[in-house]
Amino acid sequence: MAALRAAVPVLALLGLCLGPAAAATPLVIWHGMGDSCCNPVSMGFIQKLVEKKIPGIYVLSLKIGSNLIQDMENSFFMNVNDQVREVCSQLAMDPHLKGGYNAMGFSQGGQFLRAVAQRCPSPPMLNLISIGGQHQGVYGFPRCPGESSHICDWIRKTLDLGAYTKSVQEHLVQAEYWHDPLKEEDYRKSSIFLADINQERGINETYKKNLMALKKFVMVKFLNDTMVDPPISEWFGFYKSGQAKETIPLQETTLYKEDRLGLQEMDKAGKLVFLGVRGDHLHFSEEWFDSSILPFLQ
Repeated sequence: MAALRAAVPVLALLGLCLGPAAAATPLVIWHGMGDSCCNPVSMGFIQKLVEKKIPGIYVLSLKIGSNLIQDMENSFFMNVNDQVREVCSQLAMDPHLKGGYNAMGFSQGGQFLRAVAQRCPSPPMLNLISIGGQHQGVYGFPRCPGESSHICDWIRKTLDLGAYTKSVQEHLVQAEYWHDPLKEEDYRKSSIFLADINQERGINETYKKNLMALKKFVMVKFLNDTMVDPPISEWFGFYKSGQAKETIPLQETTLYKEDRLGLQEMDKAGKLVFLGVRGDHLHFSEEWFDSSILPFLQ
C-alpha cells in the first residue's frame, strides 16, 4: 500500500506533464456529382461512421449552397473555381480547423479538394484522401445519378457538342475536368479548372509547394469501375496522348517526369499512396474503410 501511495503523486505529475490526450484531427469531406453533404446513405453515413470510429472528431461535410437541393445542383452547374473559393472561405472561417485538418473527397470531390490544397494553404491540409477522384479528368462522361434523367442526357449532349467552349466551361462542372486526349491543345488552352491545377499551361510554384506540404496524398482506385473513363485517372494516370485506347500510369506522364506538381518528389518520399479496392465506383465495405482509410485519419 505504501508503494502504491508513493506512486500516485508520480502518476499525477506524469499526467500533468503529458497533458490531456491529443484531440483528433478534424476531417473535411467533399461529396461527388449529384450528391449532397448530408445524404443519409452517402456522406451522412460516412460522417457518422467516422464519428463512431474516432470519438470526439470534428467532421465538416461541405455544403455548397444554402440547402441540400442547391448543394446537389451546384455539383452539376456551379463553376468549380467559384466552388473552391467558397470552400476556402468556409475553411478559413471555421475555428475548428485552424490547427490543420485531413480532407477526404469522393469522386469529383477528390480533385476539388486537391485544388483547395494547392490554392488555399491556410488552414493547412495535412492528409488528402481521394476516393475515386479523377485527377487527370475524364474522357467519356462518368455515369451520373439517374441514368435516364434529363440532366444526364443534356450533359452528355453538351459535352459532345462543345466541352471547351467558354459558356460550357463556365457553367458545366463536368466540362471543367473533361480531358480529350484527341484534342490536347484545346484542353490545355480552354480547360478553366483541370488544366490549371495540373499545371498544363505553365508552372505555378505556389501550387507545387502547397501540394508537396501534404503528409500523405492517398488515391483510391475502384478496380471494377464502370463509371469513370479511364479508371486509371483515379491514380493520376491517363490515356497516352493522341488516342483513347492505351493508358499510362502517373509515372509515365509528362506531369510526373517533369515534376510539374512535385508528385515525383512526393512519390520518392513515400507521400503518395495508391490503394485499390474491388468494386464499382464508390462501392466499398465498412471493413475496407476501417482497415484502409481510418489509419490516415487517426
